[in-house]
Amino acid sequence: MKPQVKADLAMLLVTLFWGSSYLFMQMGLQDLETFNLIAIRFGIAFVLAAAIFHKRLRSTSRKTLLHASILGTLLFGVFATITNGVKSTTASQAGFLVSLTVIFVPLLSILFRHRPEKRVFVGAGLAMVGIGLMTLNTELRISQGDLLCIAGALCYAMHITVTSRFASFSDTIQLGIYQLGFTALLGFVFSCLFESPVLPHSTEGWVAVLALSILCSAIGFVVQTVAQKYTTATHTGLIFSLEPVFAALFAFLFAGEILTTRGYIGAALVLASVLIAEIDLGKWLRSKRRQTRLSA
Repeated sequence: MKPQVKADLAMLLVTLFWGSSYLFMQMGLQDLETFNLIAIRFGIAFVLAAAIFHKRLRSTSRKTLLHASILGTLLFGVFATITNGVKSTTASQAGFLVSLTVIFVPLLSILFRHRPEKRVFVGAGLAMVGIGLMTLNTELRISQGDLLCIAGALCYAMHITVTSRFASFSDTIQLGIYQLGFTALLGFVFSCLFESPVLPHSTEGWVAVLALSILCSAIGFVVQTVAQKYTTATHTGLIFSLEPVFAALFAFLFAGEILTTRGYIGAALVLASVLIAEIDLGKWLRSKRRQTRLSA
């Protein structure tokens, strides 16, 4: 099996894990409050990842720690908004809204004077229509949970944008591991300030926390870092666009969540917008024609 195929399969597994995370967050929130859940989830993930890559952490520079603290702060913002968001929206809807990250990343690049391609603007417009169909009620209002999930997608886009800049002159595995630690630290501090930190008190709570810690955070971030060395950004983005599909599937199978007809149409438009933003159809068609001519 070719390295790229293995990498793509690994990314598909990570996407499956992340698609399940919305349901696990809802389960974990039955026992824990928002910041408490973040602290335990990322604390366990940091310990596991640090144990696996302890040799890589022996030569950590102050600059790497500074960059990791910035990324950890952004990651804390991501999960503080999303974890709060899933309290008042469905797991499937949260998955589709957070997938807007793919739209926000190229739009944010405008700040760094990198103009996105036209298809990104088309995708953004289609996404806005899809969001409206999914979230607006008869009073033309969006729920607080939906707004928080959209804010989480924007925070995640900022995290990805900043990571790409730091990764060019830092050890990516060190960055990935230490950012988990800083995220856990912020979660613990906020939990102490605004909540009463506790451990899960039910089997379901522990299952949710361990799944989020091991599968969605420790394995997810480490596998993503390693796999992206052997596959292309286009493949990665395309595979990650399946996350909301997996989120909806898990929500349907284990929580019985069903969207309205209008919601499904909106979800399809959001997914289509992600694919439009990720796939350069013109380039793909030109490549296929070139391959056809060469094989003729």
